[in-house]
Amino acid sequence: MAAKLKIAGAWSGVLEAELEAWTVSLLKEQISNRLNCSKDSINLICAGKVLKDENGTLTLIELGVKNNSKILVTRVSPDQGKELIAEEEKSTRLQRLKAAATSLAKRHADGLMPVEDFNLELENQSGEKVQLGSENDQRALMMGLMFHGKAKRLVKSRKYEDAMEVLTMGEEAFSLCDSKVVELIDNVPILQIDMVWCYFMLKDISKLSVAGKRLEDARKGIERSHGKESSRLRVLHGNSHPELALHLRLELLEGIVAYHSGDIEKAKKSLNSARNRYLQLQVPDEELSLLMGMGYGERAAKRALRMNNQNVERAVDFLVEEKARKQQKIEDDIRRRNEIMEQKKFGVTPLKKPVDLQKLKELVSIGFDKELAAESLRRNENETQRALDDLTNPDTNSDIQLFIESRKKKRLRQTGDAAIEKLVSMGFPREIVVAAVRAFGTEGLALNHLLEGTAPNGNAPANNIGSSSGSGSGSSLGGGSSLGAGETVPNDGDLSKFEQEVERDVEMEEELTEDLQSEDVFSDYDMELTKETEAIEEYLALVAA
Repeated sequence: MAAKLKIAGAWSGVLEAELEAWTVSLLKEQISNRLNCSKDSINLICAGKVLKDENGTLTLIELGVKNNSKILVTRVSPDQGKELIAEEEKSTRLQRLKAAATSLAKRHADGLMPVEDFNLELENQSGEKVQLGSENDQRALMMGLMFHGKAKRLVKSRKYEDAMEVLTMGEEAFSLCDSKVVELIDNVPILQIDMVWCYFMLKDISKLSVAGKRLEDARKGIERSHGKESSRLRVLHGNSHPELALHLRLELLEGIVAYHSGDIEKAKKSLNSARNRYLQLQVPDEELSLLMGMGYGERAAKRALRMNNQNVERAVDFLVEEKARKQQKIEDDIRRRNEIMEQKKFGVTPLKKPVDLQKLKELVSIGFDKELAAESLRRNENETQRALDDLTNPDTNSDIQLFIESRKKKRLRQTGDAAIEKLVSMGFPREIVVAAVRAFGTEGLALNHLLEGTAPNGNAPANNIGSSSGSGSGSSLGGGSSLGAGETVPNDGDLSKFEQEVERDVEMEEELTEDLQSEDVFSDYDMELTKETEAIEEYLALVAA
């Protein structure tokens, strides 16, 4: 039955609508026809909320519209409507980004079983894994680094407004970390410089006072983490000078801020220093040609020469070390992926942590079966002594063995069920599929047999291998559990249950981790400097005038 809607605003009247059939789009169409305008140029507000349905599938009743509801119609320009939609999409995306970073940081900082096949781990500038502060500090640092990594990619794409939003989120994340921990790293001062760079690229002069304070803090932060005159950085990277481009950008921005603040002398000094650094970073054609003649790409060769004062010999050493470092990272990633896959076989502890492989190795080295030792560690939250007590106790040892056997049968059943459903979805009769999977054990062998015996059209095979009474959807492979009726195993470590509990935005998580994994220890110092060069010349001309 049609309901009556009381419309007011740009158009007034009573409209009859089928609430269980009409969508927002259809309602807008009805009203816009009466206004002789596009439906994109009106907004509908009901009970204080804008009526919207992004997918166009929800009915009015599902959106809370009732009989005699009052609906306000407002006019907006098409461009304004698009802007509102774009702003809303941007806000939603930022919320998703924050939620994904929070979820990733919590899982990887708290030592939970990785849902992915990798671990996010903090590294120092030598590429070594480090543990900084408490778990809360680790989470805050990871979130800050993820946001900063995403923002840097947005800066490279010249999406400066979007980058500012993400950099602000990164700044907030870093602020949650203990200040003593933050002082050890240069990520925060670099983030501050990136924020001021975005102000400059957006020509936002209104942020000058904030910019000056940010640059002051950035300079102090870099000196704390790099040492006076980059002495600590030099120890880490030998005779390399990776920080030169970063200092060039810092001095350029200090000069720009000083100029707009009326301090011409400071502006001149900072801009001249920035130009000197730029000249220092110019790569001579001869040296570049030498490196490229050795087989190195232009970008890699330029980077090596810039970071090594144009010294060819040191640049070659730098490139060799960089290649070795990348190869080591590949090997470490493969090793860690293999470790995670092994840990996933053992399930999770009561606190959702993976089995500690180092402790497992110790127990195996003194003669215990690997599966048995892993299950004992899992049950005892990786406490070696308690695990050892259970392994040496005949009763608990026997219980663990029974549980392992039961788990194997359960996994075999699950594998068989999955194979059955997949083969049935191909068109083979369920009873034939069940018999084939039971007889041959694996999906591949069962499929080969089915293909030899019948086409997937429901006809019986020429060499029927027997029927099965378990032809319903619950048919499964393997025997029953060794547990008695009504018995359960507490904290059974079922990984599938744990993975189902984890709420994930896979698309956004992959976007964040891709940004991190594409970086190396020199990414923050590797700049093209094209815009910087133009800005140096522009502001030196202004200072001279």
